[in-house]
Amino acid sequence: ADILVNAAGTTAEQPVCGHTDALWDKIVDTNLTGAFRVTRAVLPGMIERGWGRIVNIGSTAASVGWKDNPAYCASKAGLLGLTRCVALEGAAHGVTCVMISPTWVETELMRRNVAQVVERQGKGRTAEEAMAEIAKSNPQQRMLQPQEIAALAVFLCSDLAKGITMENIQITGGALW
Repeated sequence: ADILVNAAGTTAEQPVCGHTDALWDKIVDTNLTGAFRVTRAVLPGMIERGWGRIVNIGSTAASVGWKDNPAYCASKAGLLGLTRCVALEGAAHGVTCVMISPTWVETELMRRNVAQVVERQGKGRTAEEAMAEIAKSNPQQRMLQPQEIAALAVFLCSDLAKGITMENIQITGGALW
């Protein structure tokens, strides 16, 4: 492969106190170990060919804590560390590795997670109302769309981006989180 985008991700809210090993392992395996294994499989060929692009889809959670999400935050921070190690390993061989770290992106996974949180909280609001609150909390008054992340990934995989490596590029709509 000449291009790899590691985009698998999952999360589940559970505080550190009482966090199960099974849930921790599932989240870290999906968000970090999977990216490591696929990268390890394709990186030698990229180095041999003298060209390759690896884009890891992270999260602002790699840099900012998120209450009740220790496995998610730790796995995304780990993905950033992996990104930087791979970037250094590939740099002399025409291989770049970057991480895109978005804030809230309107996806089916996010809708499902918000619905679970709303149900657990039992405050009488709907998942749609919670999604609207999240959008309103962003300075742009919206959630990011998957196409925005995809457009940046396409650019980062092009020859125009050959000097961009080892970076954590945040797409936030102006939000700190």
